[in-house]
Amino acid sequence: MKTLTLAAAVAALLPVAALAHDGMHINDAYARSTNPKTAAVFLQLANHRAVDCTLKGITTDAAERAELHTHQEAEGVMRMTRLDKGITVPAGEVHDMVRGGDHVMLLGLTRPLQQGDSLTLTYDFGDCGTEEAEAVVDNARTDATHGSHAGH
Repeated sequence: MKTLTLAAAVAALLPVAALAHDGMHINDAYARSTNPKTAAVFLQLANHRAVDCTLKGITTDAAERAELHTHQEAEGVMRMTRLDKGITVPAGEVHDMVRGGDHVMLLGLTRPLQQGDSLTLTYDFGDCGTEEAEAVVDNARTDATHGSHAGH
């Protein structure tokens, strides 16, 4: 009887386990802050949905504003520009937000961020919902990839 009850419990949880990896995921988020007013957050967006999802905005209590930015070359000079239309991640794909490319810019920090500090960010994917994730301040990190999640 115990075996039957255990089997029924496992079977009931299988649909939940299948959905656990569905949706948008924030992988390997970290922040860099070299002054008390601004910081940048780098991460990987992984879309486990069957539809394209667009990151439309970010909120955090660590800054007055959080904006999506990228770097673009203009006349031989790299310039940081704001991405007003968001970042679309196709269904089943990943999008790396790295130094020198797309990233989250935190403006008007509410407190200076020190090495090892943690901050919570909420990512708004519009119709695809919201995701909350932690980012740890790692000013020493130099890599431009997202470790074991690369090619996810």
